[in-house]
Amino acid sequence: MAKKKRLRLIAEMARKIRAYRELKSRPKESQKYALDYENMKRPLTGKMLPVLAWQDVRRESRLFSLLAGMRLFGVGRMFTRKSWLEDHPEPSYWQISKVKVDYTAENMDHGKAWGILTYKGKQEKEVKEVEKVMYHDWRLIPKDMEQQFKDFQPLPEPPVRYVRYPPLLRAMLLAQRGRAAGRVVTEEPALPLERNVVFNKDYFRRQEEENRRKEGTA
Repeated sequence: MAKKKRLRLIAEMARKIRAYRELKSRPKESQKYALDYENMKRPLTGKMLPVLAWQDVRRESRLFSLLAGMRLFGVGRMFTRKSWLEDHPEPSYWQISKVKVDYTAENMDHGKAWGILTYKGKQEKEVKEVEKVMYHDWRLIPKDMEQQFKDFQPLPEPPVRYVRYPPLLRAMLLAQRGRAAGRVVTEEPALPLERNVVFNKDYFRRQEEENRRKEGTA
């Protein structure tokens, strides 16, 4: 019979206590992302923000800085980011569905939020946690503009015309082209999914002659 493994209850309890203490000793979001706006440093780590971010930090808001002053902490409202508005014309925004506020924060302006993301006009189906809530580039979409964001219809994606070759065939093609060119070829070979063939008069004439030849020998 196999020897029954002896439970080490005290060791297991000590492990759980260490894990609990480690969890409690971790800095909270409000401590981790606290910022001294005079010298642009994080008090917890002493690190200074990049100089390029200073202007946005002074002018823009974090997501929870906006949520903290709203009814129901902004659940149901739509938020976008300055970087999204500048980078592409298609609407990108979050519609908030759930908020978990850190009530230990001084102004309750830290926590976690969940919602549905619409990126470049394409809405995702599942609710997920909002990313980068600590960035200073969040903006509230006014209610009179919400429908304008929702009514946007993205253009259909173009059909896929090329795919990558299988790894072995790709390596063979690159080696063959490299030998022919006398140098290392870095251009990625692509396999066309469609092949456009132009049929001229000679093609149909040859087809007719071949059919007659077959009929004559039958």
